[in-house]
Amino acid sequence: MAAAVTAAVSFPSSKSSTLPTRTSLVCPERITLKKVYREASASGRVVSVRAQVTTTEAAPPAKAVKHSKKQEEGVVVNKYKPKNPYTGRVLLNTKITGDDAPGETWHMVFSTDGEIPYREGQSVGVIPDGIDPKNGKPHKLRLYSIASSALGDFGDSKTVSLCVKRLVYTNEAGETVKGVCSNFLCDLKPGSEVTMTGPVGKEMLMPKDPNATIIMLATGTGIAPFRSFLWKMFFEKHEDYKFEGLAWLFLGVPTSSSLLYKEEFEKMKEKAPDNFRLDFAVSREQTNEKGEKMYIQTRMAQYAEELWELLKKDNTYIYMCGLKGMEKGIDDIMVSLAAKDGIDWLDYKKQLKKAEQWNVEVY
Repeated sequence: MAAAVTAAVSFPSSKSSTLPTRTSLVCPERITLKKVYREASASGRVVSVRAQVTTTEAAPPAKAVKHSKKQEEGVVVNKYKPKNPYTGRVLLNTKITGDDAPGETWHMVFSTDGEIPYREGQSVGVIPDGIDPKNGKPHKLRLYSIASSALGDFGDSKTVSLCVKRLVYTNEAGETVKGVCSNFLCDLKPGSEVTMTGPVGKEMLMPKDPNATIIMLATGTGIAPFRSFLWKMFFEKHEDYKFEGLAWLFLGVPTSSSLLYKEEFEKMKEKAPDNFRLDFAVSREQTNEKGEKMYIQTRMAQYAEELWELLKKDNTYIYMCGLKGMEKGIDDIMVSLAAKDGIDWLDYKKQLKKAEQWNVEVY
């Protein structure tokens, strides 16, 4: 920044004085004063000195450019919002749990005509039909993890799939309560219209590295994003992506009739036995050697040493989706293993999160 100023300067009358031709004043903004007139009379009169003041402000520090390890390039977020939603149509809606399973889970496919350009690991919002009796307003949207790859179940990039459990429970008054959006979705018939928003989310995007180790931990419908990952890895061909790393899925459910997409995953294992590992934890039917129920963390504990060694590598990524309590169970396994190596697990987990290697979406 440059500015011209005029200053009035009074000189003493004892003798003639010679002004320096250039004077510099150093200050935080590095101001330089350049004097134009070189002589001033000793007569005591006031003379005008025309000066040029130049300030040079320090340049702000450059922001560090974040280079994500995930497939973030070109990711679209919030193309459709509650005020301008997208209307899709049901193409398929089928129950994928057995009749004796504790609760129903449905797999549903909606048409998008390619208008919701999502990526594996993102979510969409659904606004159920009807009015909320509590406030007389339309129902609010609910978010659901997408259960299909970006190409969709039909491979044409024109559909999106969800995995939804019908919520039904008895409250303290003994009344049967039905979840608004889950029951709305599970009851939909082919041809029905659905109001949708999104896509949203970047937390669960896949790693760029096709040689990565990807450990996926899911309970129930938390399997949704991992189905999308695994379809891309093992059921599809892409010019810019060929998975050659290790994908290891842990899926926890209450009963074997609740195992979701079991046949699909077993086909993947047959197709790529060196690249895909599959472990189920069926809590009501399986126990460990101590007789404890087989929850997902119980199953993981059987591979604790191997998992810890993998987690010490910079190309291992953990993804967790499902019930909120599952993360603590995994922490309990890793604390003692990390301590053996002189590492504080909780601090190490923070480093993994910062490096995008620990990714959690729980509810």
